[in-house]
Amino acid sequence: MLGEFAYEEIIEPRPGEDDGLYTLTLDAGGTLAFRATRGSYGSWRVDAGTVTSEGRPFTDPLRFLMLARGVLALDGATLGHLVRELSTTLAADVRLDHTALSADRLADLGYAELEGHQTGHPWIVLNKGRIGFSAPDAARWAPEARTAAALPWIAVSTSLATYSGVPALRTPDLLYALELDAAVRERYDRVLRDRGLDPAAYLYLPVHPWQWDEVLLPLYTAEIARGAVVPLPSDGDLRLPQQSVRTFLNVDRPDRHTVKLPLSVLNTLVWRGLPTERTLAAPAVTAWVHGLRDADPFLRDECGVILLGEVASVAVEHPLYDHLPEVPYQYKELLGAIWREPLQARLAPGERARTLASLLQTDPAGRALTAELVARSGLAPAVWLERLFAALLPPLLHFLYRYGTVFSPHGENAIVVFDDQDAPVRLAIKDFVDDVNVSALPLPEHDTMPREVKDVLLTEEPGFLVQFIHSGLFVGVFRYLAPLCEDQLGVSEAEFWSLVRAEIDRHQDRFPELRERFETFDLLTPRIARLCLNRNRLHLDGYRDRAQRPHAAVHGTVPNPLASRGSGG
Repeated sequence: MLGEFAYEEIIEPRPGEDDGLYTLTLDAGGTLAFRATRGSYGSWRVDAGTVTSEGRPFTDPLRFLMLARGVLALDGATLGHLVRELSTTLAADVRLDHTALSADRLADLGYAELEGHQTGHPWIVLNKGRIGFSAPDAARWAPEARTAAALPWIAVSTSLATYSGVPALRTPDLLYALELDAAVRERYDRVLRDRGLDPAAYLYLPVHPWQWDEVLLPLYTAEIARGAVVPLPSDGDLRLPQQSVRTFLNVDRPDRHTVKLPLSVLNTLVWRGLPTERTLAAPAVTAWVHGLRDADPFLRDECGVILLGEVASVAVEHPLYDHLPEVPYQYKELLGAIWREPLQARLAPGERARTLASLLQTDPAGRALTAELVARSGLAPAVWLERLFAALLPPLLHFLYRYGTVFSPHGENAIVVFDDQDAPVRLAIKDFVDDVNVSALPLPEHDTMPREVKDVLLTEEPGFLVQFIHSGLFVGVFRYLAPLCEDQLGVSEAEFWSLVRAEIDRHQDRFPELRERFETFDLLTPRIARLCLNRNRLHLDGYRDRAQRPHAAVHGTVPNPLASRGSGG
């Protein structure tokens, strides 16, 4: 909390008498003191064991909120919700601590199982608030509960529900042939026919049990009563919730799609629903992004980048809320489903995958999963990091420079694919319709973009488009990975960033014809805007309802460690 609030300049600690000692004056005049080192992008690494108040150890973050509410500029309403969200985050952290595994055991876990051991976004202090969940809900549905579940399905009349799919899944029957056993499909049809309803006039989709109980039963009462929404039994497949909480991976049938469901829970910055327009557009966005890769030999053959497409979706409107543009956005994201391509089927023999976020994981003894993987690979640490950057950066840079398109490669969306020696070999990435942005500056490569894709993708000016790589990957992940590698691998922070810069330089040398684009989308500028995720919650949006989803706050600038060739300064 101290480190991230200081990074965003929510608090401004002052240097103390000793080098590395900092102090912060609290509301009533008392002082908090701690030791910290400064790192890339102006970050702070606070030594938790050194935090004291009036000479005594200080370890209570909730008490810090009370003693520093004036310093933090918190109003009463925000503070009240903040205490709740921090308390539930700490409760989830305790659950994780009590079931933590050693680094060598973490390294042996499969992709789906490893997700249940992740500790949350390190940048966002309140990273497991999940406002809306009770304690039993969290014990049942949070990823750290590691409990697979059989999801119920529902049938929704096509008067409310709309299907969308990529060309290979252009009709819902093509999807259901893959997702539902014939006997299950017949059972669902029979439920409808027994009520005098025509199965051809309905679409089938899974639903999160919490969403059904807490949101859909109250808000779709009339539609359920008249048979426009019909509850169905489970399809029988066990699915495991992933880090996003609303996404379920099929552990019984890994060849079947991952399913993303709306969940009216406030977690990190937003309510975790599915906006109708974007849900419907997801397959079109997938088809476009896949088309770029499939037509580009570098992305397709050299990078082998895996794009986990959102290939089918069902969006269900609410008869009232969807026609009221001024109501809070959470009420326009209530019901639907997105089917995403499964990862396992896209891995080569011997390959295994882990989210990028997992590389920040440390075990109870303090050993990092990254250190374990490097040891298993047999590679020198710097060589292993070179392999990591060579797997991650070229496809991201090529999409940016050649196509003016960025993903949001944060720790959950970016997936590192390893060979059978645990050396990184390539990138898999997901979450297109929510996290793909394109250049607001017109590019000829966008001329063939379908209208339905153009209408839904967010656009950003070139100077801000690069923020998705800087803030999503470099600030959001590498800012923590660099000091971890310094501590456990003996690779200095300066060398770490030099290796990142070398990979960018290598890519630019490879494509000299894109020189103008390197300047348009300048990743190497001396300073970048400081995006702030905690400031959004504390100062910008708080917990108020909004008609549109909030975005990260921007506050000042920070030095770019990639600005000078060969320097990590």
